[in-house]
Amino acid sequence: MKQKAPAYVIGHITIKDPAKWDQYRSRVPDTLEGWGGELVLRGKRVTVLGGEHAHTDTVVLRFPDIDALNGWFNSPVYQALIPLREQAADVVLISYES
Repeated sequence: MKQKAPAYVIGHITIKDPAKWDQYRSRVPDTLEGWGGELVLRGKRVTVLGGEHAHTDTVVLRFPDIDALNGWFNSPVYQALIPLREQAADVVLISYES
């Protein structure tokens, strides 16, 4: 039986409303419960070493597998946060399997 590969969400972020962004960020960790998700990195861009990248912040989340990642993203709890996220920041979320 093939072991499932970890899956990641990488978010590229440009904050529009810092107060709303703080509200959103404070609520995301609770949405990870039950999906095995964990915050790997929250960081601010220091330097673009090659190419172009317009966003200022990045987040990386790790999940046990792509099914858990998709379950989290599509869960009613996380979906309820999307309107706040859209008011707070311009965000590109991308999923990856390792």
